[in-house]
Amino acid sequence: MPNDTGDSGTSDIPSTSGDGVLILLGAPLGDPADTSPRVARTLADADVIAAEDTRRLHRLAADLDVTISGTVTSYFEGNERERTPRLLDRLRDGARVAVITDGGMPSVSDPGFRLVKAAIDAGIAVTAAPGPSAVTTALALSGLPCDRFCFEGFLPRKPADRRRTLQQLATEPRTMVLFESTHRIRAAMADLVTHFGPDREAALCRELTKTHEQVRRGTLARLLESVTDQPPRGEITLVVAGSPPVTESAEPADLAAAVADLIAQGVDRKSAMSQTARRFDVPRRAVFDALVAQSDDRNESTDRPI
Repeated sequence: MPNDTGDSGTSDIPSTSGDGVLILLGAPLGDPADTSPRVARTLADADVIAAEDTRRLHRLAADLDVTISGTVTSYFEGNERERTPRLLDRLRDGARVAVITDGGMPSVSDPGFRLVKAAIDAGIAVTAAPGPSAVTTALALSGLPCDRFCFEGFLPRKPADRRRTLQQLATEPRTMVLFESTHRIRAAMADLVTHFGPDREAALCRELTKTHEQVRRGTLARLLESVTDQPPRGEITLVVAGSPPVTESAEPADLAAAVADLIAQGVDRKSAMSQTARRFDVPRRAVFDALVAQSDDRNESTDRPI
């Protein structure tokens, strides 16, 4: 019978001599059949299993017909800071410590990074039994370019911070992969339309590999309508096309107009200048000079005698 320490810590984890090894386990996103044989073996053999959700771990073990012989302890965002030193002590004592989250790889927008960093700093071996990834699964299903992409994780919870982040990403040329929650997806989609434009292509993937898996593809404006009419449930991964290459001219009047358009959309002047510089592939100084020239032209026309 496995020992679930719950909130009582990991002091009863069995010790051996010599340094142990930290093993990151790639958990299935939904379908237990996606679990690799190596993950199943590690669940059976590990001295310690640090699980984001111990109940989900036990369900997975039952689905795989695996008997857990080691100690099970909860390891999630709320106790990660406290539990990391204790797990590190077990590693120093020679334990094989496995980390598993609710789905995908530990550390990728999930618990695990603190322990990985601590183990590396302590000279303890860190390895992984790879498994499914919501990032690459959604990317492959999206139909958007996969040759170059960036993962941005969860967008900030606060609206002002989220909009600031999207301002910075508006001219990112690579395909972007984001995580979002069901209760924030509509607000996030609305901000994406504002900062990326309504015609940017995207794919909203939910409940990947599960019974109710769904992939919605279309423009950001179309996806915003869909989440308004039919709010998605479950875990959401959003894939957004990168900013298209710019073939526009870089005349001073064009630069000034681009800045004015962004400011009208609510972007602050400094960010608007930076985005315009990236969009037209010109130095930021060129954008500044264009704004100064426009201001001088206006002053000259105002001062001209009638």
